[in-house]
Amino acid sequence: MKSPSADFSLSLSVFFTVRSTHTLSIPMRSTVRSFSFIALVAFLIVSPTFASESDHKYQPDDPVTLWVNKVGPYNNPQETYNYYSLPFCHPIGEMAHKWGGLGEVLGGNELIDSQIDIKFQKNMEKTTICDLELDEAKVKQFKDAIESSYWFEFFMDDLPLWGFVGNLHPDKNSDNNKHVLYTHKNIIVKYNKDQIIHVNLTQESPKPLEVGRALDMTYSVKWIPINVTFARRFDIYLDYPFFEHQIHWFSIFNSFMMVIFLTGLVSMILMRTLRNDYAKYARDDDDLETLERDVSEESGWKLVHGDVFRPPRNLVILSAVVGTGAQLALLILLVILLAIVGMLYIGRGAIVTTFIVCYAFTSFISGYVSGGMYSRNGGKNWIKSMILTASLFPFMCFGIGFLLNTIAIFYGSLAAIPFGTMVVVFVIWAFISFPLALLGTVVGRNWSGAPNNPCRVKTIPRPIPEKKWYLTPSVVSMMGGLLPFGSIFIEMYFVFTSFWNYKVYYVYGFMLLVFLILIIVTVCVTIVGTYFLLNAENYHWQWTSFFSAASTAVYVYLYSIYYYYVKTKMSGFFQTSFYFGYTMMFCLGLGILCGAVGYLGSNLFVRRIYRNIKCD
Repeated sequence: MKSPSADFSLSLSVFFTVRSTHTLSIPMRSTVRSFSFIALVAFLIVSPTFASESDHKYQPDDPVTLWVNKVGPYNNPQETYNYYSLPFCHPIGEMAHKWGGLGEVLGGNELIDSQIDIKFQKNMEKTTICDLELDEAKVKQFKDAIESSYWFEFFMDDLPLWGFVGNLHPDKNSDNNKHVLYTHKNIIVKYNKDQIIHVNLTQESPKPLEVGRALDMTYSVKWIPINVTFARRFDIYLDYPFFEHQIHWFSIFNSFMMVIFLTGLVSMILMRTLRNDYAKYARDDDDLETLERDVSEESGWKLVHGDVFRPPRNLVILSAVVGTGAQLALLILLVILLAIVGMLYIGRGAIVTTFIVCYAFTSFISGYVSGGMYSRNGGKNWIKSMILTASLFPFMCFGIGFLLNTIAIFYGSLAAIPFGTMVVVFVIWAFISFPLALLGTVVGRNWSGAPNNPCRVKTIPRPIPEKKWYLTPSVVSMMGGLLPFGSIFIEMYFVFTSFWNYKVYYVYGFMLLVFLILIIVTVCVTIVGTYFLLNAENYHWQWTSFFSAASTAVYVYLYSIYYYYVKTKMSGFFQTSFYFGYTMMFCLGLGILCGAVGYLGSNLFVRRIYRNIKCD
């Protein structure tokens, strides 16, 4: 397979943007590195940069560090390895590492000082890095990397540079392609006064890979002054034509019109239908014969008033997922707002760090919603409910992550999570998230009070009559996710493309609108499904309303399968496992979030309509 061009001009840089903002993997290193994370928990959480580059200001001839990061197949974004896993020129002596924040570590980055001599505003002519002696093993490694289109990532002053390891050139003497390795790196740095604004890397001098040959690995540096301000230096990595395309704007407008139409339709149908139902059920006893005839002709939701508030099956599980979903809804809203205000996409791993910290501190919400719901439905084992609420989603993600981590360790990839980082994440959960969930549960169950249902629950459950197939809970549940998925379908394409195709997602204003649209559409569709179910005299609306909304995640996962085979060129067991594993985590969170929103909306609707009727 022929590798892409080696010329990494700024016009192509949008195809190689900083993936670590979005990925959720982490490098596996030595025991010393692992335990250093434990000793520096606070530093890992809050520190985005190393102290020497914290102010991003330099004086003439100040040393500027070129950090090497990772290397891997271009078509497999998560399959990355240590840069020096390939036999490039190694630094002399002990390798100096740069430790970033927790999100950067979880992003699978391992920055190592290349020890290449670069000084601020000082041009460097062609200078030798080292003489690379090629033996059979090195040639094989480089050839395998070139055939797999290996690319690498460097950082200078927290700005990324990219390049391909080599290329395949036609061989004049045979029908086969010749493997060539780029031996010269031309670094172009643009600066404004005492700050670096842009960096770019072009590669030259391709040399054939031959056993016994010595390659002169060289570099050069050119400094160019520009007038771009430091605050605008990251704009070059944002793909404005892609994310702000007319299709993106049109999809937002289309989803917004769907919300207006759907909410209006739901309001008209339900208000008119319920008004007629109220008028029929509120008739005097003198009109009893007409009432009985109407009821026999059209069964209604009032007939199940004695069972509609019966506690659902597996109350402890339902309370846990609803509480977790409420927390995730608040979490997503909070992270989106912080991303809009703070431009979190600029920092390596800033989104991941923000997500983890906000998840820990919003755990109070999950406990509060879960504890209140469990208490209002007559639950007694609140400790079990609290533990399940606090651990359900994290442990599901841990289970998937454990399998992916095992695969990453087997492959020796930077995606493997070291033990020290696992301890850091566990400490955050155990000492922040879990206690807040416990506090929320205690507050929720004490403030919820005794069950206060509009209608008394009868002792003997009412038999549920058989209805047409489209009124069964399973069909209502699967159909309920279609419209919510339709409202976010286009945005899912942009999110998936940014995550899996080297683009920085920065249009969080669009994401906020789509998220609010998803919430509104989910609530409206779930309310309609609940009303149809109750009219069919089926009072098991609690789990049905949850699954009706949660089924949105099923359609998103089906779309991810289509995206994998049609929109990407990923291959191999490693990347396939990570793609569907990460997507599974995302869809689990999305399903729990939508399910909780759907249940809470249906719960308010059911209580509202039964509060306005005469219950015997």
